Amino acid sequence: MNSIVLGIFSLTVYGLTGAIFLMIAHGIVSGALFLIIGVLYERFHTRLLNYYGGLGHFMPLFATLFCIFSLGNLGFPGTCNFIGEFLVLLAILHGNL
Repeated sequence: MNSIVLGIFSLTVYGLTGAIFLMIAHGIVSGALFLIIGVLYERFHTRLLNYYGGLGHFMPLFATLFCIFSLGNLGFPGTCNFIGEFLVLLAILHGNL
């Protein structure tokens, strides 16, 4: 969220574009991660992590999506969060273009 504020206050096209990318990506990725956790809770009715072992064997697509959205939340290269953070950093480092 600090990156969004920095992008907005940089007052450059790169900064504002990066802030918009970050806001949209945050909404999608955070919503997907909350949905995934809700599905897990509804299926197992527990929050204890030791019951979630071997999840990749029973639900491989689910585990793959969880991994992709987790990497997206971290800002891994190739995700929309990375693009937004890169644009914000570019705007801050170059100043007013």
